[in-house]
Amino acid sequence: MTRVAVLGAGSWGTALADLLARKGHDVCAWAYEPEVVAAINERHENSVFLPGQPLSPALRADHDARRVIEGSAVVISVSPSHVVRTVIRSVADALVPGTLIVSATKGIEEKSLALMSQVVADEAPAARFAVLSGPSFAKEVAEGQPTAVVAASREPAAAGEVQELFATPAFRVYTNTDVIGVELGGALKNVIAVAAGILDGLGLGNNPRAALLTRGLAEITRVGVALGADAATFAGLAGMGDLILTATGGLSRNRALGIAVAQGETLDSWRARNRTVAEGANTSRAAAALASRAGVEMPIVDQVRAVLFDGKSAQDSLRDLMDREPKAEQWR
Repeated sequence: MTRVAVLGAGSWGTALADLLARKGHDVCAWAYEPEVVAAINERHENSVFLPGQPLSPALRADHDARRVIEGSAVVISVSPSHVVRTVIRSVADALVPGTLIVSATKGIEEKSLALMSQVVADEAPAARFAVLSGPSFAKEVAEGQPTAVVAASREPAAAGEVQELFATPAFRVYTNTDVIGVELGGALKNVIAVAAGILDGLGLGNNPRAALLTRGLAEITRVGVALGADAATFAGLAGMGDLILTATGGLSRNRALGIAVAQGETLDSWRARNRTVAEGANTSRAAAALASRAGVEMPIVDQVRAVLFDGKSAQDSLRDLMDREPKAEQWR
């Protein structure tokens, strides 16, 4: 039995915490919201972020992050990307050197353009690091539906530890050493999923969706390779797998955001009525900046950013994408 702290009790953090608790690990989750802490401890459910799903009675929650990590050998970081630095900084001096921090956050820090691996390295340099990513809706994981994900670390032994920690008959974990590729795949697919939702919101069909997913994956791969990732990673679970799920699945928050925006809702309005975070919004700006810095074109990402933050219409963005100058399919 391993003592595990989960920092962030949104839908995904709750699903992972419940999975580990059901495996027999000693799991405590930190939640920012007092009502989430109370619901998990008193009713064994997270009625705010994972309603209707019974949780393991062994799972505990607390509003004090430092108390949650006390004595924990593994810390799962699942806070939204824009607060990960603040959360890790708040507990860093209480971490035992060598603690394994597993990031399950799929995003990029917007101001610094740092991936979560760099954020953790900045704030908790004595910790070991791994990332967990792949096609995985929280609700389906909590229901015990068959799921496959990837654990990546520059230390193969750490990736193996994560694999062993999480693996169940319904939750298959593969290992990888390409941390950058796995992180970028998990973050950037959210932007393409917003674009896919925009197509659905416009009432378009299968041809445009297939084109979008294919060219979106090309953009992700292009910028990933420019930043040091292995191109093969983007053909795997953290790339193509997660992209297909998030861009087509009915449980996708990013796709839902795209649908709403295409039908006339503003980003601010959508955020005001949704407590859950659609990481693809802020990631569209961060990804556009990353691509510019790397000298890589990401036209789909650029158009999503323009629709969400510049008030550009979905129809105009689609037209501009289709009217771009002719290109060869393969990039060099």
